[in-house]
Amino acid sequence: MVDLTPNPSFSLTICLTYPNRAGMLASVTQAIASVGGQLGEIMVVEKTRKIATREITVDAASSEHAEQIVQAVKEVPDVQILNVYDRTFNLHRGGKISVNSKIPLKHQSELAMAYTPGVGRICKAIASDPQQLYSFTIKSNMVAVVTDGSAVLGLGNLGPEAALPVMEGKAMLFKEFAGIDAFPICLATQDTDKIVETVKTIAPVFGGINLEDISAPRCFDIEARLRQELDIPVFHDDQHGTAIVTLAALTNALKLVKKSLEEVRIVINGAGAAGMAVARLLRKAGAGAIWICDSQGIISTKRPNLTEQKQEFAVDASGTLAGAIGNADVFIGVSVPGVLTPDMVRSMANKPIVMAM
Repeated sequence: MVDLTPNPSFSLTICLTYPNRAGMLASVTQAIASVGGQLGEIMVVEKTRKIATREITVDAASSEHAEQIVQAVKEVPDVQILNVYDRTFNLHRGGKISVNSKIPLKHQSELAMAYTPGVGRICKAIASDPQQLYSFTIKSNMVAVVTDGSAVLGLGNLGPEAALPVMEGKAMLFKEFAGIDAFPICLATQDTDKIVETVKTIAPVFGGINLEDISAPRCFDIEARLRQELDIPVFHDDQHGTAIVTLAALTNALKLVKKSLEEVRIVINGAGAAGMAVARLLRKAGAGAIWICDSQGIISTKRPNLTEQKQEFAVDASGTLAGAIGNADVFIGVSVPGVLTPDMVRSMANKPIVMAM
């Protein structure tokens, strides 16, 4: 049996046809299973006495694995593959969000009220009382999802165009889970001053700003300046979203191991936006001993040229992650995968909590 971990990120649909006789479908599913594919929905497209046409959904572990699955199906005798498509790419085709009118314009009178000349009365009302903007426009329920594409997921600096699918996805989450309208804003600049000025310029449309996938340390400065200069909420998801769920999970985990936040020693691997925000929120919640490691090891007071954010959590110790984690109660990983070894976990305190994110 192939040891793989298929998942929907690499899901594909195979449309195939074969002679309609006993055992043919079983041969296809066995071929898929033999290379580690995970079967999903099987739909009948057409079926006659002689021919059966089906669409089979399969989860793979990677793009290469998906190709292996297709090849395995091709090798089944008498099976003809008509089409194969990547379900993730298919889902994104044409974009994932759209702007829809809330009011159908079925009559001339509705058009006259929604647009000119009636809309002029609304403009005058807002001009005389700017707070009316929240009552008569989308502003009260609209968030800008802003990025420069400099730190897209775990993929790095891909630029604004490649970041757009992520921002569309975040806009979907706002709408689906909170009923909040959101729109992606991908900026073709990575200059801090230009980003701040651009967001300030477009702010009249939005009731809140969600900063996303902006690299550290610029993200700290951008958020701080926008919070100071705008009169609407500014939220940096990579910092505060990660920090909130980490604190919630750690609070419950500490209950299970019967330890308190004040007494445990916490090691955070990763000193980017997420790591620093997690550390700040944990400290506000009462955590005392927090050690942060970056690519150079423990963030130590002995190291030169530390950023302002790293200076905030520098400790009077030095060494590697392996040294920092000895006898630690909690490990929080918000950096690259594969850095935590079984030996490191065994060196931790009794009933260790490991949060690999």
